[in-house]
Amino acid sequence: MARQQRSWSIQELSTQEEIPVKFLEQILLSLRHAGYLSAKRGVGGGYTLRSLPSSIKVGDVIRTMDGPIAPVPCAAAQPAENCTCPDPKNCSLRLLMTDVRSKIAELLDSKTIDDLVKMHPEHALAFEI
Repeated sequence: MARQQRSWSIQELSTQEEIPVKFLEQILLSLRHAGYLSAKRGVGGGYTLRSLPSSIKVGDVIRTMDGPIAPVPCAAAQPAENCTCPDPKNCSLRLLMTDVRSKIAELLDSKTIDDLVKMHPEHALAFEI
């Protein structure tokens, strides 16, 4: 959607991205409810981005779709479940995974959807002479 900022039908997106329609419907609904997409019914309708791709952080989209970023549940910024370690404050694995989570989140939050578009091979081809 960010590569060609226009209105997209579910069928167009499904075909282009090779995502089953039913699964794509769930994804688009989640993104619409989170405020990333607008939807319009009828002829000329479809889904469009509500914001510029350069203003949408990859980390925020991942959190919307998958929840907190964490390699293990107890390393989440706000864990949804208690750590099962006997001594969570001194658990080496949890401490390492907390550091890993911080670095992953930092990287994902530093990138935007526009950055992903620029990484796509088709984008590079468009600028070759």
